[in-house]
Amino acid sequence: MSGWFRLTLGLLAMIVGALWTVQGLGYVEGSVLTDQRLGAAIGAGLVLVGVALIWLGVRARGRR
Repeated sequence: MSGWFRLTLGLLAMIVGALWTVQGLGYVEGSVLTDQRLGAAIGAGLVLVGVALIWLGVRARGRR
């Protein structure tokens, strides 16, 4: 995987994870995930995966 691809996936994962987290916590209404703790937990995990992918992408770009 190239550095740019990891950076893009990481950013996308962070955005979706943050959205799922706030929906799961009940701050955004009108979704199946609203007020669902499982959605908040999965969203937080996805944010962490996104951070890791961004970190790996930055490292891959720095080696070039």
